[in-house]
Amino acid sequence: MSTENTSRPIPSKLRLALLMLAAVYPFVTAILYVLLPLTEGWPIWARTLILAPVMVLSIVYAIAPAIQRRFSWFILRQPRAMAA
Repeated sequence: MSTENTSRPIPSKLRLALLMLAAVYPFVTAILYVLLPLTEGWPIWARTLILAPVMVLSIVYAIAPAIQRRFSWFILRQPRAMAA
């Protein structure tokens, strides 16, 4: 029985967090610019009820996958692959 030592790179949580912050902050700010005038006078819990699903679904299905595709080399601490 042969055991291969195939070490996989360990993703950097700090790098992923920084990239997520850089993408999510302007996204949430833009949502708030649109949402706040439309929900003027609403209690904060009602505004959050609208904001949270939009934010979470966008992050899970669009922002996070795009960051992982585009910046996997950075997150995995590997040299950037140059396009031919």
